[in-house]
Amino acid sequence: MINDSTKYHQDRSFNRLQLLKLIDKNLLKNILNAFTKATGLTANIVDIEGRSIFSRNDAQKNCRFCQMIWRKQKEKGLENRCTGSYARAGKQAAIFGEPYIFRCPAGLIEWAAPIIIEEQHLGSIICGQVLMWEPEEFFWIELKEMNKGLTDDFYELFQAAKELKVISGEKVQGAADLLYVTANYIMKSGWENLKYQKEMALQQSLLSEEIQSRKSLEEKLSTQSLSLNYSLEKEKELISKVRLGDLKEAQKIFQTLLADIFINGAANLNIIKARILELGVILSRASVDGGANLNQALEISSRFLQDVSRFDQVEEINLAAVKTLERYLHAVQNNEIAKNRLAVQGMKTFIRNNYRKNLTLEEVSSSVYLSPSYASRIFKENQSITIIEYITKVKLEEAKKLLRDPKYQIDDVAEMLGYHDASYFSKVFRRKEGMTPTQYRQIG
Repeated sequence: MINDSTKYHQDRSFNRLQLLKLIDKNLLKNILNAFTKATGLTANIVDIEGRSIFSRNDAQKNCRFCQMIWRKQKEKGLENRCTGSYARAGKQAAIFGEPYIFRCPAGLIEWAAPIIIEEQHLGSIICGQVLMWEPEEFFWIELKEMNKGLTDDFYELFQAAKELKVISGEKVQGAADLLYVTANYIMKSGWENLKYQKEMALQQSLLSEEIQSRKSLEEKLSTQSLSLNYSLEKEKELISKVRLGDLKEAQKIFQTLLADIFINGAANLNIIKARILELGVILSRASVDGGANLNQALEISSRFLQDVSRFDQVEEINLAAVKTLERYLHAVQNNEIAKNRLAVQGMKTFIRNNYRKNLTLEEVSSSVYLSPSYASRIFKENQSITIIEYITKVKLEEAKKLLRDPKYQIDDVAEMLGYHDASYFSKVFRRKEGMTPTQYRQIG
């Protein structure tokens, strides 16, 4: 059993390894070096424990002051002074979602810019080793106090401190923001590429399983007509599921058809691409039949054609096909939501125009060409009340207006609203409003 402490450290080590997977280390190193040449400031990238992701050879050279501090910390076994400081600063930067300026344990100004991808804090950019003001007498006293555990001889350390850059707060903030934007852009690209590779591996695994299953079936019933009839039947099932917007079932059938294409393509990439594109046409038509917007379906189709044309690996084509199916299904589902919203609005308009009649559920649902059960379901989902409850609500809104006019008797109001029994109208009014129509009239 893994205890909490061990699991904590394992998770943190995993994040460091993820950082190394996400980046083009040479590209990032070149960017940081260019930044240093332009500003004279050193920059480093650390994981959430404050450890540099670069090796000693790849890392930038620290200022003489920091080199001395690091050497003395190592002699005393206090290397974690700096890494702990970087970890804490990185955590604060992640909490606020922006660069965090801090003083390192040795007394210098540095800042941490968080690397955050999909709300996960993966590490930080550490930059600085500067002063923000010209050293005065108090600074030397403070510097000595902060580092008294490392040495008794401060002459050499003070001389190194005099070489430190002094830059304004505005320049510190500008440099921090620049590195923050740059590094997060690079990391995001790496993150998206890693996700793509994982998705491709998953889909390839599912496809391989389906291919093996398909081969086993053909070995038992080995005929060409079986393969053809099998595909045609599966295509019909797929069309039906796409029209209904049933993503889960459509994905299962789609994997079967893809396996069939890859088996019968006999490793001929052109044949595979042609059949995949044919399947794309079927998806496009089915999605439009299911209510997807035509222009949106054409955009998805165009993107799919471009992807299949430029990919040369079966794994890439497979993932592109699966993603395209998802886009078509989402287009159908989104349009279904929009259609339902319009249907509900139509029912509400019909009710408000005909509330004086004794409306039935069948009359309301037929006004928007839907079945009573389907109309009831989407109305309740959209409005959180039933159709009958909404009819009552509209009637009582109008009843309040009529009751405020003394020329109408209670019986008249009931009849005008489609209630043939005035006592029943009074019961409904009292149940919903907490008082009788007569009492409402008295206080209204």
